[in-house]
Amino acid sequence: MTLKLYLIIMSAMTFVCWFLLGVVLWTVDPAETNWIGYSLLYLSSFLAVMGSFAVLGFLLRFIVLKQILAFRAVKNAFRQSFLFALLVVISFFLLSKDLFSWLNLFFLIISLLVLEFLLLGYND
Repeated sequence: MTLKLYLIIMSAMTFVCWFLLGVVLWTVDPAETNWIGYSLLYLSSFLAVMGSFAVLGFLLRFIVLKQILAFRAVKNAFRQSFLFALLVVISFFLLSKDLFSWLNLFFLIISLLVLEFLLLGYND
């Protein structure tokens, strides 16, 4: 797969995920939904945030850091966008359950940083 094709497909799928998030927000009533509605909300928001930051992170790395290879920039951007989307979705979930606090956010960020460093050490 070429880099141009990757960017086109990733951008198109990210747009579809943002559209689906809008559909879920527009059609699902949070007062009357079950776990399926909440799962669709969290899944679509996770995929939309992950796709957006994967494309933006790659473009930033590839334009600003021109010495890095394209496949490494894609890999790094995708891994970090996955972890950032996980942070966002878990924060939204904690907020919905009234469990969100600065201490919980601190522990969540620390645990994701540890996971990032473990993945960096494992892959390289």
